[in-house]
Amino acid sequence: MKVIVFGATGTVGKLAVQEMLAAGHQVTAFARSPQKLGVSHENLTLFSGDVMSEDSVASALQGQDAAVITLGSGMKRKSLVRSQGTLNVIKGMQRHGVRRLICQSTMGARESWSNLNFFWKRIMFGALLRPVFKDHELQERLVEASGLDWTIVRPSAFADGPATRAFKEDVPPTARDLKLKITRADVAAFLTRQVADLTYRGRAVGISN
Repeated sequence: MKVIVFGATGTVGKLAVQEMLAAGHQVTAFARSPQKLGVSHENLTLFSGDVMSEDSVASALQGQDAAVITLGSGMKRKSLVRSQGTLNVIKGMQRHGVRRLICQSTMGARESWSNLNFFWKRIMFGALLRPVFKDHELQERLVEASGLDWTIVRPSAFADGPATRAFKEDVPPTARDLKLKITRADVAAFLTRQVADLTYRGRAVGISN
């Protein structure tokens, strides 16, 4: 399949690009400076663009079969790049008839709030990262209203390390005592699986150790 990754030079996006190439997909890496990806492959196309530009995003989406969103704001806690960038992706997909959308969000969003412990509820998302968290929730609402064949992936906090393939998936809101950690490599592998696997189409799915 022809897959475009938005946020391709981020810590998860880069791994997702590599996983998708290994799975045999033709991958377009969309980022401001896609050369920072540092990956060379015959099935890889680098697309330099700004996800906040509707025209740039729409141009990159033409001819694609699926889109994967791994957008992040770095150290900018009040950035709206997730929601606004995702809205531009949705508009571009609708314009060009691209149906499959996989969007990385975060565990804790909406009904998965109950999966979090005190630290994440009150200190991280409740205070320090509150604007980031609200942007994730808006991002999810936009995806759900898109009319596309979407899947929202909600990973818990990122950890370094190789893919373990041993994490919990489709975590229910009633789950407690989670470690609330998952390696970036495991997230990338799960995102890659969703490109062709429609098991979670039209659903938000939590993944965590």
